[in-house]
Amino acid sequence: MTIQRRMIAGRETNPIGLGCMSLSWAYGTPPTDAEGARLLDRALELGYDHLDTARIYGMGHNETLIGQTLAAKRDKFFLASKTGIIVDGDKRRIDCRPETIRAALETSLQLLKTDRIDLYYMHRRDFTVPIEESVGAMADLIREGKIGGIGLSEMSAETIRRAHAEHPIAAVQTEYSPMTRNPEIAVLEACRELGITFVAFSPVGRGPLADPEIDFTTLPANDLRGQLPRFQGQNWEANRELFRAFARIAAREGVTAAQLALGWVLAKGEHIVAIPGTARIDHLEENIARWDWQVPVVVVSEVDALINHDTVAGHRYSPALHATIDTEDFVDA
Repeated sequence: MTIQRRMIAGRETNPIGLGCMSLSWAYGTPPTDAEGARLLDRALELGYDHLDTARIYGMGHNETLIGQTLAAKRDKFFLASKTGIIVDGDKRRIDCRPETIRAALETSLQLLKTDRIDLYYMHRRDFTVPIEESVGAMADLIREGKIGGIGLSEMSAETIRRAHAEHPIAAVQTEYSPMTRNPEIAVLEACRELGITFVAFSPVGRGPLADPEIDFTTLPANDLRGQLPRFQGQNWEANRELFRAFARIAAREGVTAAQLALGWVLAKGEHIVAIPGTARIDHLEENIARWDWQVPVVVVSEVDALINHDTVAGHRYSPALHATIDTEDFVDA
């Protein structure tokens, strides 16, 4: 038995999509535009048909790269982008006012060289604006034919329900992997109940679930992972042993560690898709090579017992980043 293609915003796609952030920002040194373009072209050749980007990725660079590379192939893939995180110089804020959403969309359409974005997310919850007001503005954009569906990123089950009551929500995106279980508190079930696709970002744990030997002490100063507690000091040393054991399970099953991580995510529900990101073509090929592999139930349980909220050391975000997240968090004793 194998995994099947899955639905998102009314369209059937491969359950393994491509998170494009690494081509512009956050992890290591981004590739050149020529290298990024080659990766995007290769992704379509391999069968990736769900590409996920955002305005904040490289301050518009990511959307520009996709537009310049793939505008002539726009009908070959499902396109998702995001708004809501605004950067002004060295200051960052969250802004989901209706006028901001509309202006941001117009800019994204220009950069992406398209007249329609299939799925448009609010990247974070704006606690100064009622969620119904923001969703209402996005519903107007659907009626105008400029977006195909509304997405929410890093929002709680309560917020999702309020938003969905205003206008049907197509997708909810949150970090999810064996090492980040927050969606299991309430969001996964809320999405299942409401018929919303759950989109798992960072499904290979920001790298270590694919390669437990990453040396975080040698990463560039601007690498996002340097700010995250679970990759620092004693937390990392403890977590790496878990990831080494995880890699041994993958080898026993005849797959790579990344493929096991992705298979585990997809095994958690038929309404789930995953968007691993990479700037390397070999990883791009690896991630999709076993897209239809269904992880045996006993292996899912083995992973659950090995890596979970209670066994992973350190929070997934720094206090400053955590303050911007609406997704439920665990209350530790």
